[in-house]
Order: sequence, then structure tokens, then C-alpha cells
Amino acid sequence: MKNKIFKSVKRLFLVVIMTSITFACSDIFDKQPLDEVSDATFWKSESDATLALTGCYYTGGGGWRGEDFWTPRALLYLDLMAGNGSEKEGIPDMMTDGTVYSGYWVVSSYWEHAYEKIAVCNNFMDHIEGFEMDATTKAMYEAEVRTLRAYEYFNLALYYGDVPFTTTVLTLSEANSIVRTAKADVWAFCETELKEASEVLPDTRSSSEIGRMTSGAALALLGRLQMAEENWSDATTTYKKIIDQGIYEIDPLFDEMFTESDENSEEIIMRSCYLQDDYSHVMLQYLYPETWSGWHQYSPYNELVEDFECTDGKTIDESPLYNEDKPYENRDPRMLYTVLISGYSTFKGTTYNATPASSSSDRFGKYSTWTGYCIRKFMDEDFDGSLMNYGADFPLIRYAEVLLSYLESELEAGETIDQTLLDATINKVRGRDCVNMPAVTETDQSKLRTIVRRERRVELAFEGIRYYDILRWGIAAEELNHQFHGMKLTTDPASYTDFEVDENGYALAQKRNFKAGINELWPIPLSEIEINPNLTQNTGY
Repeated sequence: MKNKIFKSVKRLFLVVIMTSITFACSDIFDKQPLDEVSDATFWKSESDATLALTGCYYTGGGGWRGEDFWTPRALLYLDLMAGNGSEKEGIPDMMTDGTVYSGYWVVSSYWEHAYEKIAVCNNFMDHIEGFEMDATTKAMYEAEVRTLRAYEYFNLALYYGDVPFTTTVLTLSEANSIVRTAKADVWAFCETELKEASEVLPDTRSSSEIGRMTSGAALALLGRLQMAEENWSDATTTYKKIIDQGIYEIDPLFDEMFTESDENSEEIIMRSCYLQDDYSHVMLQYLYPETWSGWHQYSPYNELVEDFECTDGKTIDESPLYNEDKPYENRDPRMLYTVLISGYSTFKGTTYNATPASSSSDRFGKYSTWTGYCIRKFMDEDFDGSLMNYGADFPLIRYAEVLLSYLESELEAGETIDQTLLDATINKVRGRDCVNMPAVTETDQSKLRTIVRRERRVELAFEGIRYYDILRWGIAAEELNHQFHGMKLTTDPASYTDFEVDENGYALAQKRNFKAGINELWPIPLSEIEINPNLTQNTGY
């Protein structure tokens, strides 16, 4: 059962946000409201603190909200930007195809919503001492907010580089004159915040508190930051703390973990919470093909599909089980849990058919099916409600990521890799009951690095982690500057005329032209620079 704080979040959120706006504009509005929450009456009791805490978690994150670093669609967009697929209108594709510009609304959306959440968190921290409540509870609330704020700042600096930084609510004049703080300094602040918060946050939460921050969540975020900084020894220490807690475990199920039936899985460390009717999201409407009344907004690329190994644990280039004429047979079970393949996959008892060469009756035409693939992950076979009113939580960090990150950090730190470590990390991920892929035995650093990176891609696909990975690995330009493909359409490409294919019969999708040395960072939104002349622009924009 989900926490009452989440069940009533829709109502509480509005109260808290309006309160935050009132305080942020206190230099403009100097009259105390007579019919709503005011600065003079709020920030007093523990119930007020709980309301304010709720607002920090849920700053406008449901329904049709624009892009941010918290909501399902926006996190999925990050994977599409990173070359795992495309979107029918090219909205995320444009961010990494060499055409992004400072006036693009997606650039502004992630920025604005991150700072919106930061402002609410800062407002909470500005008033934390005014709450009359148990000191231990107060410290825990404060640690939750510090973790949420660090999460936003970490992502802002990851994608934009140097960014405006403040830990208090600014006046209008201050906000419109703030300068950018160095990325390293922002991340140093986040590291301190997450370390200190992890010491205060509880290791576990009761069933009524699912979704609230734990020490494991703060540590997992800290690990991401340390890996991005290539502080490998520190990252191994951080991830080992999570493992030693003995709290999380690899779920024997894979597909169900991303649906409502298994949303309380013990594998999920950090999540974005939703509830049908009260605080839902529209992810399913975007995912489902028209056969099941959806829009089929997204189409995975074949480059992702190719990374799924064959059932013998070898890549398609190495395995004798791979048949170029039947490329979807004898493959890692996660492939079909992650991607629907036209003419091959079934959903709710119906075969999925949507090749790029076929006509489409829905209003988006062939562009919704231009690769022949559809995202299967997150599609809920047991859900019969409105696709625009789905209440399943979205996993932000899973234990699988922690195990893979611990192994990678040990590897990059130059530590000796043995079978015991492999079995305690990557082989636990690959060995879950419904996957059961062969154990990894490779210990050579270079070869194992390739295996670990591939494993992260297929295991964590569409969860918002791929872009982070290719940026910190320094391979974004390599991964995003070539022709992308869809499914295999023919075994006789020379005489095939229904759709444009390559020499192996795979559909041609988009060609991206990522600009090395420029597109590794997003541009600072033009709208922000126009308001604040103290903001400088990133190189190349």
C-alpha cells in the first residue's frame, strides 16, 4: 500500500507550491492572504512540515508535465537521446543529432523544472528551523530534501555544465543576475550533501512510506556522481555500503518489475511514485501501439536490439546460434521483455504487427512505426484502465545498477577481478530466474569493460541511464554520429522495394550527426540568457 503522503499528494502539492510562490515573491506581494496558506501561519507544525516535504517530492510531476529528471516520459527521452531509439516527432532526437539550439523548448523544460524543484527544496530548507517537531524527524526530513536537491543539481551539471547555484530562495533581482557556478563545485556540494544525508536517512522504510528517500537512495546517487567524476575507489566504497546493508536483492522477475503488480520490488532503491486517479501519468498512452489504443510514440533502434546476446552468452558476431535470416531467435530473454518486434512478439494475446513498410490507420502514420520495433518495457498486460491514467511507480535506481556499477568501479580502479566478484555482481543480474543467461567468466580488464557496458545497456534500457553512461564514458560522439536502423525487413535486400533498407535488409531509420566537443553539453536556454545577461552560453551554441 502506498503512503498516505502520496495518496493525497495532488491536493497537498497545490497548497505547498502556492505557499512557495508566495514566499519567493514576498518582495512583491506584501499582503497576507486571508483565504489561503500564508507565510505567517505556515511552517509551524510537523503536519506543515509533511505538507512541505510532499511538495519537494512532487513539484508538478504528474500527467502531461514537460520534461524533467523525475518523470517517466522525460527519463525515457534521455535514453532515446542516447541512441536507444526515436520518437515520432523527433523531440528527444533533436537534442543529440547536431541540430539542438538554445531556443529549443526541451532544453528549457529540463532546466526550468529542475530549478522549480530546487526552489521548493530551498524554500523548505530556509524554513526548516521554524517547524515545531521532534528533532530526529526534522533531521530526517531535512536529509530527504537535501537528497532531492542534490539529485537535481547533479543532473543539471551533468547535462549543462556550469549552472546557476543557490541553496536559498532568491529575490527576483537576485535570480535575474546570478552567474554560473563551476560544474566541479556544484558536484562537490552534491557529494557533501549526499554523504551527510545518507548518515541520517533510515536504511529501510515501512510499507506506508514506500517512495521516500533512504540511505541506500542517497548512496546510490552518490555512487553515480563519483563514477561520473571517475573517483573509482570512492565509488567502490559507496556501492559496497549499499551491498553490505543486505536490504536489496535482484528480483527473479524482470518484466513485472516495471508494472504495477511488482512495483514494490525489493530491487527498486529509488522511485518516482504515482497513483491511479490521484496522481497518475500517461506513459502507457505513449508506449502502446495503435492495436491496443495507444500512440506508439517511440521506436527502439536495431542498434540496441543487436546488443542483446544469444542464449549461449556470446554476441551475435560470435555465437553459432545466431542466424542472420532469423535474427530474433535464441536471444537473451530480456530482448523480448524490452522490445516488441513486429510479427514476432505478442501482447495481450495479439501479435504485434507494425513494420515500417506497412500502412497505418492511426493519425501518426508510418512515423510511429518506422523501425518496426516498439518499447515493451513498462507495458502492463494486466492494466485495463485508461492509458492516460496509469498509477505504477517508475524506478529511478535499481539494485541491478548498483551491482553493475560496483563491478565497473572495481574494474576501473584497477582492482583484481575474480570469479567471486563476478558472481556477486554481474552474474546475479544475468542470472535472475526469468533471464538465466550464462555466467560471465572474463577477467581481462579491456574485454570485461566491453561486457559490463553492454550489460548496462540491455539491463537498464529506457530507464534514463544510457545518456549518463555514454557521456561519462566519453563515447557520445561515437555512439551518436552514424546511421541508425530498424528491424530486419527482408532476406533479399537487393530486390526489396517496399521500404529503404541497408545491405543486410534492415530498415534505415535516422542518421544522427552529433557534434563532438559541442553536443556533450546542452545549451543554456536562450530564454534564461535573455532575462539574465550574466549567464554565459556553452561553446558552439
